[in-house]
Amino acid sequence: MKQVSSGTAYLLWCLCFFGICGGQRFYTGHIGSGLIYLLTFGFLGIGQLIDLALIPGMVDKRNVYLRGLHGGTPSVNQSVTLNIGEIPQLQQLQAAQLPTASSISPMQKLLKAAKEHGGQLSIAQAAMHTELSPEQVKELLQEATRAGYAEVNNDPNTGAIRYHFDV
Repeated sequence: MKQVSSGTAYLLWCLCFFGICGGQRFYTGHIGSGLIYLLTFGFLGIGQLIDLALIPGMVDKRNVYLRGLHGGTPSVNQSVTLNIGEIPQLQQLQAAQLPTASSISPMQKLLKAAKEHGGQLSIAQAAMHTELSPEQVKELLQEATRAGYAEVNNDPNTGAIRYHFDV
């Protein structure tokens, strides 16, 4: 499984000296803000300067996402930086380290279901695929949103809540 590195992100950041801003954001999975940086020269350079401090966190968050997406675990030589808000992700990583042959974590089930449905799920679809109670599904979806796995939107036709995943 390919992980992103801070060194590469900083090299892409340096492209701003040649007028190409936002490379570090594309690399760490922030496509929307990468496009904005590209079109606004990194918010006239201010965003680029701020990203010098944000790159390590963006890289760590992307690597946690990639490990969760592929069901992997950190290697012995990899370090994982955790914030207090990321404790549920630590529990998922621990669960992913010791899977049984017949079960995978609820987050992995959710991500697989999202992939099967073109990156979009309703609460009912998430409940059906994870086999969790409605309260547990809502908490899992909130956790996915906090972790940056999903964004919440409303269906333009029905107004129903939809979770959009980057899978």
